[in-house]
Amino acid sequence: MTRFLVTLLISLAGGVVFTLIHSPLPWLLGPMVFAFIGTRAIKRVKPLWPSAMRNTAMIVIGYSLGLSFTPGTLGEMGRQLPTMLLMTSLLLLFCGIVSLFIARLSGQSLPTVLLGSIPGGLSQMIILGEETKGTDLTVITFLQVSRLMMIIFCVPQLVFSPLFGVSRQAVEAAAPAVGAGWAQLFPGIVPFAVVCVVCAALAQRIRFPAAYLLGPMIGTAVVHLTWLHGPALPVGILDGAQLLIGAYVGLMLKPESLANKSRVILSALVSSVVLIAGSLGLSALLAHMHHISAATAFLSMAPGGMDQMGIIAKEIDANIAIVSCYQLFRTWFIFFAVPPLLKLLFKRLLPKERTAAEPAATGGNNAVEPEATASGG
Repeated sequence: MTRFLVTLLISLAGGVVFTLIHSPLPWLLGPMVFAFIGTRAIKRVKPLWPSAMRNTAMIVIGYSLGLSFTPGTLGEMGRQLPTMLLMTSLLLLFCGIVSLFIARLSGQSLPTVLLGSIPGGLSQMIILGEETKGTDLTVITFLQVSRLMMIIFCVPQLVFSPLFGVSRQAVEAAAPAVGAGWAQLFPGIVPFAVVCVVCAALAQRIRFPAAYLLGPMIGTAVVHLTWLHGPALPVGILDGAQLLIGAYVGLMLKPESLANKSRVILSALVSSVVLIAGSLGLSALLAHMHHISAATAFLSMAPGGMDQMGIIAKEIDANIAIVSCYQLFRTWFIFFAVPPLLKLLFKRLLPKERTAAEPAATGGNNAVEPEATASGG
């Protein structure tokens, strides 16, 4: 309890400080930064942040995102489905090209860098890394988490910059009108709370990607579109959900566990910046193709988590449904299509390395057994 309370106080302090300096998304960025720095400054207390806290926040964000779906946005998403496939493929191709250069810069193997650079599917990439010989799971995790932190920190700064023309003052002035009062929550929120919890549990049971986010989001959207109008959440609840997610992300990054810190950290920074630049270019193409706002297109293509991009979209009143669907499509594509493609790629890229690594007495047949096991898994 002491470890948890100390971590909570540090995260709350981050939210307060970032609110005072008028940072965008203060209750997401503040806890993330303070949790990362503060828990290393206080050596006597080891930080603790249960995953249940983050899962609860994901359910809240999933409900909030589900309310944004309307019949009109569903029709627009169906129209943009081919574009979703095109943009996801281009982004993943860009990630592969970047990984080739980062592998040379960092001295890490290409499979390690590639699994660490794919935008999304952290747990899926770690599982695939465990099944692939010659990869470093510590580096994969560091690259994935550092990219996520860079995206969460840099994307709001870019969105509120003159590049997109989003006025922070206008957003802050409209903020009280966006949220609802606590009195308006009941009793309308009760059936949605049941639906969100049940859908999250079912999605987790069937191993759905991002189960605690996508389950409530889909369940809320279905109920909201077919049966009952859901109440908007008060700003305080949304800020609390951001704090729970921000603190969790801040504690995930552990550079002290790296063997070659300087080169890996530099590689992570370079790859994150290049990926953000690439997503900016793809978002300009997307905005031109479908005449959506530049901010909506950028958040749709940003190589970050759907929950964080949804939070930012809600803050700036972008088209949340379009952002969610592009991010969701990429999540599903990475979850279902990318692992078998990467296994096939690694099988072609690494045969010589694997043969050299095997003892001479093992023979050619045993050299392919790890591949067969990985494919079966």
